[in-house]
Amino acid sequence: MFQFEEIASLPPFSLAQRDKEALFERAMTDLTLHHLERCMDYKKIVQGLGFDPKSSHGVLDFPFLPVRLFKSHELLSTDRSEIVKTMTSSGTTGQRVSKIFLDRETSARQTKALARIASDFLGGRRMPMLVIDSSDLLKNRSMFSARGAGILGFSMLGRDVTYALDGEMKLNFDAVEDFLDRHRDENILLFGFTFMIWEHFYKTLAKSARRLPIENGIVIHGGGWKKMRDEAVDSASFREALRSVCGASRVHNYYGMVEQTGSIFMECEEGRLHCSIFSDVIVRNHMDFSPCRTGEDGLIQVISLLPGSYPGHSILTEDTGCITGIDDCPCGRLGRTFTVRGRIAQAEARGCSDTYEKR
Repeated sequence: MFQFEEIASLPPFSLAQRDKEALFERAMTDLTLHHLERCMDYKKIVQGLGFDPKSSHGVLDFPFLPVRLFKSHELLSTDRSEIVKTMTSSGTTGQRVSKIFLDRETSARQTKALARIASDFLGGRRMPMLVIDSSDLLKNRSMFSARGAGILGFSMLGRDVTYALDGEMKLNFDAVEDFLDRHRDENILLFGFTFMIWEHFYKTLAKSARRLPIENGIVIHGGGWKKMRDEAVDSASFREALRSVCGASRVHNYYGMVEQTGSIFMECEEGRLHCSIFSDVIVRNHMDFSPCRTGEDGLIQVISLLPGSYPGHSILTEDTGCITGIDDCPCGRLGRTFTVRGRIAQAEARGCSDTYEKR
């Protein structure tokens, strides 16, 4: 029987892919049986596919749920009385959103995994943290949007957490400059969602011709790339733009979703997205769902060992991408690496920062 504690204390990128897959085969069997016993909707789907979880299976063989299913069904593998937090996905006005139900154990797993993954890039010490968003987003602690959940999760890795935007989503120069004065000559963590940083931090600074002294800053950002691509901004130009207004040279994008909170995929210094020991990625052909070869584009399937309160351990996303390597990244981290190309045609607009609409 797989136990989360088996891997919780390991360095997050320490397993070669062969060793990781042996662990994941056992863990996926246990998780699939767990959700079959506790979620009737999931059981109906798996039985309809003719999948026998008690037979021997490789990681590629386990059934996956389409991510959109979480918009139309409330999938739980625990009693509602055990739910301590409900997460909602992003989406534009009028769209249905995913609802992800967390019990105390699943929430704790997500927090621990996020901390382990991020610490590999940030180090073990908490840094002063500047959030490029408004604190108004966190008023309802029992139900979080993807954006609010991301802020709260990463805030646990920082100290003296300060919000750079006011309630009107305007850059609060006084608050930011006071924060920088308090932490002069210290490493600083800046966190936000890609489009929010671009729209409300970079553009404001660029228009004002003011430059903030954050050369010692480490920027973590994710989500909202659809809007960025609409403005012809890629990862490299985003990094260069930030450097021009605040001097920050260490900028890490990450890929993640509310349906698997905690199982984020961080971009390393070489520009590759990394799978940790808590999660993995499979890329599938969009015609027959067969696994794609390294370098071949397809639909991204995400696997996570964290969800216990809902059957979200294997999800087919509506994002496209490709595997870029296995155990061969120059940064030294083991496991699969991949890149994200974009979203499939006809997919609903989503992404952590796409929930924001201009007032």
